[in-house]
Amino acid sequence: MPDAAPPAINLTNHFLIAMPGMEDQVFARSVVYVCEHNEHGALGLIINKPGDIDMAELFTRVELPLPRTELGAQPVYQGGPVQTERGFVLHEPVQADGLGEDESLYASTLAVPGGLEMTTSRDVLEAIAAGGGPRRVLVTLGYSAWGEGQLESEIARNSWLTVDAQASLIFDTPAAQRYDQALGLLGLQAWTLSPEAGHA
Repeated sequence: MPDAAPPAINLTNHFLIAMPGMEDQVFARSVVYVCEHNEHGALGLIINKPGDIDMAELFTRVELPLPRTELGAQPVYQGGPVQTERGFVLHEPVQADGLGEDESLYASTLAVPGGLEMTTSRDVLEAIAAGGGPRRVLVTLGYSAWGEGQLESEIARNSWLTVDAQASLIFDTPAAQRYDQALGLLGLQAWTLSPEAGHA
């Protein structure tokens, strides 16, 4: 009789925290917010690697004003190695009158069950340009993706730690502190996870 398949894990609305031994430069010391995870694979955004431009420059490039000055100096993040020319806006759920719970204000939004929303359509930037839109946002260029079973096998090889995501870590914690703070959600510190065996 064949062995029963292991129970499927669903890491939607979780953080992936790169183990210290991760050698891939894109993902070394990264914290990834998982937007979607199912039997076909996973999709997420790295939330702790600021890119070369800030929000003010991004809005200039897309020819929109940015009236919310508190957003101007906020970096645009490197969300991952896929479609690095495309923007992804991670934001708090936006509820509007007349919309159902599973509907969004914006043309192309993925609602993360129990978590945030990720919008890829320009209309969310237009809403911010008009002085509205979601209050707390994190914008990335590019995203991270895993094929069927790929993320599970990387976790089995001890490449990633996982923990329930917390919006406050994304929006309130300085980028340079997010890796250590994410480990802290597990009660861990980076130095305790050295890939090398220690010698007394």
